[in-house]
Amino acid sequence: MNNLKGILLVIASMAGFTLEDAFIKELSTTISTGQILVIVGISGAVIFALMASYKGHRIFAKRFWTRITLARSATEAFAAIAFVTSLALVPLSTVAAVFQATPLAITMGAALFLGEDVGWRRWAAIIIGFIGVLIIIRPGLGAFNPNVLFVLIAVICVAARDLITRLVPSDIPSTVVSSQGFAPVALAGAILLWVQSKPMTPVNTLETYYFIGAVAFGVAGYYAIVAAMRVGDASAVTPFRYTRLLFSLLVGVVIFKERPDLLTLLGAAIIITTGLYTFLRERRLAKKSSG
Repeated sequence: MNNLKGILLVIASMAGFTLEDAFIKELSTTISTGQILVIVGISGAVIFALMASYKGHRIFAKRFWTRITLARSATEAFAAIAFVTSLALVPLSTVAAVFQATPLAITMGAALFLGEDVGWRRWAAIIIGFIGVLIIIRPGLGAFNPNVLFVLIAVICVAARDLITRLVPSDIPSTVVSSQGFAPVALAGAILLWVQSKPMTPVNTLETYYFIGAVAFGVAGYYAIVAAMRVGDASAVTPFRYTRLLFSLLVGVVIFKERPDLLTLLGAAIIITTGLYTFLRERRLAKKSSG
C-alpha cells in the first residue's frame, strides 16, 4: 500500500512539473525570461521560507549557509536560466525528451567527481543514452536546433545540483535548502534583465494566473516527490519519474500543437531504457553489497 501511495505521488509530481513547464512556456511568449525568473524565484523562496519558519527553522541561521549550500544555489540558478530559456525556444516535447538524460548525467558525475564505482555495464548504458540525446538534437543535420543546447546546459546544471545536494549536511531542513535554491533564481533573473537591458513590464490578469499556476504546481510537485520518497521504496517509485515525458508529450501535442517526429520518440525511448537499466543495476549492486 505504501508503494502504491508513493507511485501515485510520483505520478502526481511529474504531472505538476509538466503543468509548471506549460505555464512558463505560455508566459515566455509575452514575458521575458529574466522577469519570469524574478517572479518565480521570489515566489518560491518566500513560500518555502514561510514553510521553514512555520516548522520553527530560522532560515538565516549561520549554520544553514555553507559553501556547499551556496554552491548548490548557484547551480540551481544556472539550471533555471537554461531551462526557462529552452522552454521559450524549443518545443516542450523535445525539452522533456532531452531532460530525461539527467539521471544518466548524475551517474556519470558521481563516477567522475565523487569516486563512485561505476562498472562497464552502466558506462555502456550512459554512452548509449547520450547517443539517444544525439538522435533527438541531430547536430550537423538540417533539423538541428542550436537552442536545444540550453536543455543540455540545464541537464548538466541539474546533475551538478543533485550531486552537490548529497554533500549538504542532513541537519539542514529541505524547506531551507529549497528556499535557498529559489532565491538565486530571482537574482539571476534580475541580472539577465540588466544584461539584456529589458525592464520589468506590467503583468496582466491572464499572466498573473499563469504565474500563480506555475508557482503552485511547481511547489506541489516538489512536495509530492519528497512525500513519495518517504512513503515508498525508491526501487518501486523512481521509475515512474519518466511519466513526466508522457505528460509533456501529451501537453505538447494537445496545447502547443507539437508533432514530435519518429527520431525524437526513438531517442526518448533509448534514453528512458538506458536510464531505467542504470537505476535497476544500481539497486541490484546495492542489494549485493548490503547482503
